[in-house]
Parts: sequence; C-alpha cells; structure tokens
Amino acid sequence: MRVLACPDKFRGTATAVEVADAVAAGASGEGWDCVVQPMADGGEGTLEAFGGANRTTAVTGPDGSSVHAEWRLSGKLAVIEMARASGLNLVGGAEFNDAVEATTAGTGELISSAVDCGATRIIVGLGGSATTDGGMGALGAMAPLARYRGVDIEVAADVRTDFIDAAAVFGPQKGASAAQVALLQGRLARLAQVYREEHGVDVADVPRTGAAGGLGGGLFALGANLCDGFELIADSVGLYDQIEQADLVVTGEGRLDATSFEGKVVGGVAELARHAGVPVVAIVGSAADDVSDEIPTVDLTEQFGEERARRDTLRCVESATRDWLSACL
Repeated sequence: MRVLACPDKFRGTATAVEVADAVAAGASGEGWDCVVQPMADGGEGTLEAFGGANRTTAVTGPDGSSVHAEWRLSGKLAVIEMARASGLNLVGGAEFNDAVEATTAGTGELISSAVDCGATRIIVGLGGSATTDGGMGALGAMAPLARYRGVDIEVAADVRTDFIDAAAVFGPQKGASAAQVALLQGRLARLAQVYREEHGVDVADVPRTGAAGGLGGGLFALGANLCDGFELIADSVGLYDQIEQADLVVTGEGRLDATSFEGKVVGGVAELARHAGVPVVAIVGSAADDVSDEIPTVDLTEQFGEERARRDTLRCVESATRDWLSACL
C-alpha cells in the first residue's frame, strides 16, 4: 500500500519537508510505503516543492543590506522564492520593517542571476514579502529588460489582489501606518501609469498583480504570466500523476479554515484526489469548525492539546499518521 505525503508547511512550527517526512515515518511504522512530495502555493516552501535550493547568491535585502539568498537551477528551469531575497522575515518582522522603503531589488537580482546562468524558464514564488514597491526595485535590478525576451517568467501567487489594492490589503501586515498605506497606494497608482506608458501594459485591474506588494504587477508589465500558485507547482511536479498512483493521500497545514479551499494547498490536493478517486486526509495543527465537511481531518490540537501540538508538532504528525493508517487496515 502506498501513501503520498503532500502537505504544506505548518507556519511557525514545521516546514512542508519536515511534515512530509513525519508522515513517511508514521506510514513506515504501519508497513506502508510513502512517497514524499512537499507542496506550496507560491509562498514559503516553493523551493522545497521542487527539490530544494542548490544555488546561493548575495543580493540586496529589503532594507538595503546584503543577504545570501538560496534559489534553484535545474537544467533551463530556475525556481526563485522571493521571500529569500525580499522577505519580511529578513528584517525581523513588521515591527522592524520600513514599509515605505523596503525594496524588491534582491528578487530582481536573483532573476538576473538565473538568466546569466542560462535559465529560459523562471518560476517566481510570491509570498512573505516585506515590500510594497510595485516591483520597481526588481525591474531596476533586472536592467536591461530586453534580455528577458524569450525567457518564460511564471509568477506563482496565492492571492488575487489587484495592484493598487496591495497597499491597503497587505501594507498593515508589513508595518505600514494608515498614513503610509495612503502614501503607498498613491505610489502604486502612479507606478501603474508608468507601466502603461513604458511597457504598454495596464496592470491596475489585473488579478494577482498586487501579490507581494505589487511585484506581481511589475513582472506582469515585463511579460510574465501570473498563475495560481498551487496549480502551477502541482503541474510542474506532476502531482496528479503521483496522486493517481497512491492508495491514500495525506496533506496538511498549520491552520485549516475556509481560506484553505481558496487556492491553497489542502484544498487543491483534496480536489485532485477527488478527481482521481483516491482517499485523502488532512493532518492539521488546528481546524475551524465550519470546514469539517470539506475533507477528512485530523486536528492535532484536538487530539494532543494545543501546547503539545505546537511544541512537538512532528511527533504528533507521525503518531496521527500511524493511528489513521492503522484504522485503514
């Protein structure tokens, strides 16, 4: 019997790789084979879904300091997780972030490095950014832009926010005050006009252009494709084929709620498993009451208590997997 472990991260407690390995340990304890395929929807964990980083480049961090950002190159495909270069975590969180000055230059430098290394297809995962610069920093670092003709840039995003709305929707999460949100909103509106004039592309009302503080819009103006993050990653790693070959699919995330079924990993995996006719279960840190009918769920907080579920997440995942598979036999 074969299990496919394809969870998302448990934010703040475990990576998707760690959770998938814990599922595999629980499955082997019950005599099941387990295939591990950590997943993401474009944010943190995107690199791991493709097999992990194999390159590191020194780039400009969101606050202007130098950071060593990991990325992946496999043949002509490059995978870039923008949070590694322009992420809020790099400055210590919203409390320490300069929401107005934070730049995406480092992400642009990674894209430029990928092209220098021969990449002709680049997947850029958006999520966890410190920035609301509309991609201005990234495009500046990518100059000259003519060199990207013939390069397929695909943007993986898990939100559908419009370009100008990025300031109001995400600015406060990045430390922006009400006055700064208004300033950022005005700046994005002016930048949308610049993109129209310089690139002939109207980014203002296009879904996902507001992802990562408008970086999605900047890359879209350059000709990038804006994609549903889960769908892009699932297609790229052949997730549906892996599901079809499994007898049981185990997915999961830290908090299961209604948004989990709006372009996120758990909802996407559940839909693919239903199409394939393969049973699926979600092992989650905690679950909202109103999603109990969406997918069979193991709630670690309910089973082990909140303190243990957070302190010893991976052992809880392993134990819950063994219990579930034992019940299946």
